[in-house]
Amino acid sequence: MDGIVKTFGDTRALDGVDLAVPRGAVYGLLGPNGAGKTTSVRVLTTLLRPDAGTARIDGIDVAADPHAVRQRIGLTGQYAAVEERLTARENLGFVGRLFHLPRARVAARADELLERFDLDDAADRVVKGFSGGMRRRLDIAMSLIAEPSVLFLDEPTTGLDPRSRLGMWDVIEELAADGTTVLLTTQYLEEADRLAEQIVVIDHGRVIAEGSPDELKQRIGGARLSVRIARPENQERAMSTLTPLCAGEVVSDDARTGFSAPIIAGDGVVPGVIRALDDAGVDVLDVEVRRPSLDDVFLVLTGRTTDAEEDAS
Repeated sequence: MDGIVKTFGDTRALDGVDLAVPRGAVYGLLGPNGAGKTTSVRVLTTLLRPDAGTARIDGIDVAADPHAVRQRIGLTGQYAAVEERLTARENLGFVGRLFHLPRARVAARADELLERFDLDDAADRVVKGFSGGMRRRLDIAMSLIAEPSVLFLDEPTTGLDPRSRLGMWDVIEELAADGTTVLLTTQYLEEADRLAEQIVVIDHGRVIAEGSPDELKQRIGGARLSVRIARPENQERAMSTLTPLCAGEVVSDDARTGFSAPIIAGDGVVPGVIRALDDAGVDVLDVEVRRPSLDDVFLVLTGRTTDAEEDAS
């Protein structure tokens, strides 16, 4: 995407969005509700025509040749788009016919996908009786029937229970390992942290940050050491002991028993701190290293929590 603009009435849903997704990568698109995530996906999948800018899939302009683009992509939306009155196998066959694929190829591909998504035992059952996780797996299988080079997953685990969500993560990782380019939108930040090699954060229709999960976390600060000691009279001794071990200023709380400082994280940090304080005669109650999460990044960048967190509160 290069300078994509899309307006609905007086609302500019996309305001000059630039986005480049590497081949064979899982690329995460994050943002608050209404930020422009789904609009971006709809433009890239030819469902919306941009007002300005250029979007290409495999070098093909989505506005100039939408048919050619559709031959190269798969799309799974927020809700499983399956036909309840058909069996799983019939759903796959129906999509194959829409792509005008040879009958033999569709049958072979359906068998392959049913096995891959652990649906082979339910292949000839009517979908109406499927669980949410089974429907979602079938939905993604349907989007893969034509072997697309790019797969768009718009909040694919919304509404799934934790076990089904973990299973879906495994599926997405397998797809990427096989060379499929995946663009993932999600409201679950731990999902993006695990799956995405690169993440772009969008808010009010604009890209406000981009990088790997670790790079984004580093932007708001690195790991911090947190220490609690037993007696406030040991404050100065604790601070003088901690200072050479840390990467910045050691800050004490008002009770003079809690300390915080930036550190360069490593496996030996906590044992080293405990040993140094013990050698200095300081009784330690607790030592931990806290690394920033994508939740911290999201809050700092957008001033808001994710929709998933708001729904849970």
